[in-house]
Amino acid sequence: MKPTLLEGFEATVDQVIFAPDLPASPEQPYPFVYYITIHNRSEQTLTVKGRKWVVRGEDGKTSAMEGDGVVGCFPRLEPGEHFSYNSYHTTAGRALAEGGYLGLTEEGVVVIARIPPFELIPPED
Repeated sequence: MKPTLLEGFEATVDQVIFAPDLPASPEQPYPFVYYITIHNRSEQTLTVKGRKWVVRGEDGKTSAMEGDGVVGCFPRLEPGEHFSYNSYHTTAGRALAEGGYLGLTEEGVVVIARIPPFELIPPED
């Protein structure tokens, strides 16, 4: 079944912070913490089942990450509820991140919420 957009099932990027004290590889030396809130402003109860992120670097490289749940759990959101979390990603330089969350309503309808694009900008050298 193809996922559809559900009005009111939304994600907001609350904050993005350069975090130089977090682990990073020499190939991707710039770590960023991002804070996200998933909102259920619809009239349906749903469970967040998965996510997919795409990060496009200014160097032309694109990486995609996807998986089950969100930070190890499957938030069940009643109408009006939200789920907030943070995670981090490392980059080789400036990059643009975006993606979506996959949800399932109690009626078995597969829905998506888009993650608005946001920039990961390392400090000036």
